[in-house]
Amino acid sequence: MSRPLRIKYEDAYYHITSRGNEQKNIFKSDRDREKFLAYLESATKRYSAVIHTYCLMDNHYHLLIQTPAGNLSQIMQHINGAYTTYYNVKRKRSGHLLQGRYRAILVDANAYAQELSCYIHLNPVRAGMVAKPEQYKWSSYLSYIHANNEQEWLCTEFILGFFNRKSVVARKQYRRFVESKVWKEAESPLRNIFASTILGGVEFINRIRAEHIDRTVVDRNLPDAKYFHERPDIEEIIEQVKKTIPEDVALSKRIQLYICHRHSGQKLHDIGIHFGIGESGVSQASRRVAMQADKDKNLKKMLNKILSDLNLS
Repeated sequence: MSRPLRIKYEDAYYHITSRGNEQKNIFKSDRDREKFLAYLESATKRYSAVIHTYCLMDNHYHLLIQTPAGNLSQIMQHINGAYTTYYNVKRKRSGHLLQGRYRAILVDANAYAQELSCYIHLNPVRAGMVAKPEQYKWSSYLSYIHANNEQEWLCTEFILGFFNRKSVVARKQYRRFVESKVWKEAESPLRNIFASTILGGVEFINRIRAEHIDRTVVDRNLPDAKYFHERPDIEEIIEQVKKTIPEDVALSKRIQLYICHRHSGQKLHDIGIHFGIGESGVSQASRRVAMQADKDKNLKKMLNKILSDLNLS
């Protein structure tokens, strides 16, 4: 069974989610939620975790967490393990409470912390549980907008610091920022995740690739690792295909589309813009080339040569 790629280093930021097994509720009472928050607090003291935002829903939770010691696994083993033990003992049950491994998205906090915290705090609103985020007791939102609600173990300074140096002003501006999103159908910041692992721009991804990914290791159980190998851009692919197939313009374009779709790592939207067609047109053209290559040995041989020349074989 494949498992998610974990990128761990000191002072990394992660968006963490974990869901109940079979989508069942993991919080059934206020006491359950209080106990979970107690484990978040103990994680900050025992393992130096920094909790920036949280939201406890019924069958899952969200965290924005920082790991100064680079010990994400240790932190999450403590939080999920301790809570599962508490839950099972209380209800005289055994077995898994949470569904598989937690999901950890590495985050470029400087670029995405504000939007991500807003997304986390608006979960109860999107779920129809409350009309306003401040009406929900089990998120960190009240700690952000009211100083007297702040929890000692929760770190609000980092995100509030993006809004204003003065705490009072920052809290007001943060509240306006979140409220401005309540009635809008804004896209989730998580739509831009790269390789199911990273939320960040190209520069951030390249830095992570260079500093924290061991590309000499190939593990079939980590399928997302393949995305971190250097890939040619669209222009490189087009030039290489033209060089290999100079005489047949139509075939050349079809193969350009196919390789861009399968190997460039670019979004369908961006590839479509480059070739002047829609996203579905890119997918369909790529699928037709793949089907043709299954039947045509010469075409398959040509594709393999181009991929080899692009270091993609």
